[in-house]
Amino acid sequence: MLASAAIVFPVFGLIALGYGARFFRVLDDQMGESLSRFVFTMAIPSLLFATIARSEIPEVDPWAYLGVYFFALAVVWLVADQVSRRIAGDGHAGAVVTGFSAAQSNLVLVGVPLIISAYGPAAAAPLFLLVGVHLPVTLTTATLLLEGREASFVRILGKLARHPIILALLAGSAMRLSGLDLPAPLWRLLEILGGAAVPGALVATGVALFRYGLEAGWRMPALVAVLKLMVQPAIVYVLVFHVVTLPPVWAATAVLLAACPTGVNAYLLAQSYREGVALASGCVFLTTVLAMFSTAVWIAIIGVPAP
Repeated sequence: MLASAAIVFPVFGLIALGYGARFFRVLDDQMGESLSRFVFTMAIPSLLFATIARSEIPEVDPWAYLGVYFFALAVVWLVADQVSRRIAGDGHAGAVVTGFSAAQSNLVLVGVPLIISAYGPAAAAPLFLLVGVHLPVTLTTATLLLEGREASFVRILGKLARHPIILALLAGSAMRLSGLDLPAPLWRLLEILGGAAVPGALVATGVALFRYGLEAGWRMPALVAVLKLMVQPAIVYVLVFHVVTLPPVWAATAVLLAACPTGVNAYLLAQSYREGVALASGCVFLTTVLAMFSTAVWIAIIGVPAP
């Protein structure tokens, strides 16, 4: 348990540092947003591109890996949606936001640093595969559920086609398949930019966390936290270690990514449709705080598998 706490501490320590910097007004919200934009548009894409372009990807069935993860995601989304409708009495849009908050993980700002810290380069392939697929699937599903027949596939695809992380994933994959190479100074440039991804992402998360709170009360955010931090990774754990056959690092990555806290996209989605904003804010805040402890427990359960 001490070993897993040692892995988690630097990750959430940097989040706490960002929160403290905002609390003591060393950084303000605008600075945090600028840092987050830098991470999303430059640092993480550079890290992703360089890693995918130069990684040796093992022959693994990606459909089993993705299928297990999204099965667990669908289960907790449905449970949260139904509790929101039948017990909390929320309308359709509020229930969709609740389900999205319970299912969607903060894979970029928390998942990438956490997996790299826990499993290193051996986890690059499963990590970035899920990072590239996760947002298009969850955001498209939520948009279709909220907008129904009025949803525009062209608009959705246009947003995804311009997303820096998806572009970096496609470019890295194309570079790897082509067999082409870049001059050494360009690789070094990408390495320097990518090196800023982990600390930048975590500090930006801490600064953003200052804006969130439990304005909607604690009951529904607590339910979402149980589903997000315990139920979803538990389902993935059972499936990857007892049902399907995956390399140990791929299995461990799937579980730990499922255990990540609610992503800030839940809050952004709620703001966009002006529905469930306080709830989404509470879910982001509570799951991120509790993930400091729950991820350490999951790492202790999984262990640190050999590549």
